[in-house]
Amino acid sequence: MQKATSSWTDRIGQIFTRNLRWLAPGLGVKRWLLVILGGATMIGLGFAVLVLDFYRTAPETWWLPALSFLSLRFLSRPLRAIIFGGIGIGFILLGTYKLNRSLLKPYMVSGKPIFDAVSAFRKKERGPRIVVIGGGTGLSAMLRGLKHHSSNLTAIVTVADDGGSSGMLRRNMGVLPPGDIRNCLTALSDDEALLTQIFQYRFGEGAGLNGHTLGNLFITALADITGSFEKAVAESGRVLAVQGRVLPSTLHDVRLIADKSTNEDKSEIRITGESNIPLVEGRIKRVWLEPDNPLAFPPAVQAILNADLVIIGPGSLFTSILPNLLVPDISEALKASRATKFFICNVATQSGETDGFTTADHIHTIEKHLNQRIFDLVICNQKQDIILPGGVDWVRIDENLGEEYSTYSSDLIDPNNPWRHDSGRLAQVIMDLFYERTGPLINRETIQ
Repeated sequence: MQKATSSWTDRIGQIFTRNLRWLAPGLGVKRWLLVILGGATMIGLGFAVLVLDFYRTAPETWWLPALSFLSLRFLSRPLRAIIFGGIGIGFILLGTYKLNRSLLKPYMVSGKPIFDAVSAFRKKERGPRIVVIGGGTGLSAMLRGLKHHSSNLTAIVTVADDGGSSGMLRRNMGVLPPGDIRNCLTALSDDEALLTQIFQYRFGEGAGLNGHTLGNLFITALADITGSFEKAVAESGRVLAVQGRVLPSTLHDVRLIADKSTNEDKSEIRITGESNIPLVEGRIKRVWLEPDNPLAFPPAVQAILNADLVIIGPGSLFTSILPNLLVPDISEALKASRATKFFICNVATQSGETDGFTTADHIHTIEKHLNQRIFDLVICNQKQDIILPGGVDWVRIDENLGEEYSTYSSDLIDPNNPWRHDSGRLAQVIMDLFYERTGPLINRETIQ
């Protein structure tokens, strides 16, 4: 009997503790509960005045004793106030709770408590303003982890892609290449289930659609309907309910050009087109854009200047990261920004692009093209005891790198794809290092 009573009291205590979480700071709930209680109190007072006034002036009838009994006049006033007040507050809390559950139910993730969803949303809403610059699968993998820490995310991606589905749409439809933008949109999607899979679906060659992805066709169609590529990207983000923004570094039709020294006679060869650069053997000497002075997309510049944290990488060094930094306004905004700047080094080398590159080679290449040191911290993968597929090697960490740069290294690889970062692990490391350097950010709601 004692055990059953203890179990019952423990359960009541758990329910009470769980509901008290709604009084935690920052949820924006307590203020409205007080408003509801205040309003109910005023209504109760007004109703009480009417009842008492009617009771005093009404003629003697059979139902007055019944009304007197229901008003608990045989009890003391303090006890009556406590009983009626408790009943009233209970009804108000029950009604408010049930009303909120009914309103929020269509938007809740199945199996996730409302408190956890609201708390996570508010926490991410107040998260740091993070700008990530890069492209390819590396960038989308990092975004997939960062979206759980902040909703104030901006991904700036290149529009120099000219291969695959994006390249065909670029040549045939005159639209900017949507491939990297599509990958980032799906990574930031609030629900990476069926809709996101559809957005990433690639038609077969025999389907008459030349291997296009549905997302690329969708963005291209929206660009034609809305009349601009940037509006098409924004509308695609709304369809996928993305947490953050995806912005092109420029709206100009740019081409990526590279000078490469061949392995045979060390002579230089000039290669035009992002997709062609990795196909030619040799070491890349430099890359540039044509036209060489494209205007940046203004929201991308503004995002960098307003950022709390700017992250460069991961991604293909010469064909995904540098094309963004080669836009003059982007590089100038990066130099002028007071944000903390992290560089995420790739886990593995890329054949035809960064063969034999170390971590320092990646950093020096970016600094050479920007003509300035910009990074506050370099994050590297330390675990390198797994055999990678042929033609791919680990990006080795230089022995003296710590003397030249502030560095952090850890096991950051995805166990299923060891040549890539683990999304959750990398994002957690980034946020821990950022808060370690900057401390907790001031709640922006208190200063607006």
